[in-house]
Amino acid sequence: MSNTVKTKSGENTEPKIVKSDQGKMLNVLGDHQNIKLTGEDTDGQYTLIEQYNDPGIGIPPHVHENEDEVFQVLEGEVEMSIGDQLTTLHPGDLIFCPKGVPHSWKVVGKEKARAMLSIFPAGLEGMFGELAALPAGPPDMQKVSEICGKYKLRFV
Repeated sequence: MSNTVKTKSGENTEPKIVKSDQGKMLNVLGDHQNIKLTGEDTDGQYTLIEQYNDPGIGIPPHVHENEDEVFQVLEGEVEMSIGDQLTTLHPGDLIFCPKGVPHSWKVVGKEKARAMLSIFPAGLEGMFGELAALPAGPPDMQKVSEICGKYKLRFV
């Protein structure tokens, strides 16, 4: 019996086991990510990213035109803004961020935060890879905006 599964697109998708110390580590403008599953792994259905960040690290308000996100806090505290709502997520809490709705996040409190980010459909891992490849130091915001725009993400 084969473990291969035929997906909606007709592609064959193999099961994949990813251990806690595996994945692709990226530093995306200070956001430390470990990409666990990519669109290549899931036939484009979703991307799964584990994030590890210090207090004060966050992403300003932005909008995705193509992707929905689910953000679940595993450790620490993360302040989330979505639409006109502001809340602090604690371990076990999650938030659903539909495409087209402005949202942002920031690690608060005194401890590092760890969160799992699911992105539907996949594709933003390409943007994260491009942003992580930018030179160290203060980011060139014009270049950041160009890269993000290519993936239909804009800051608001």
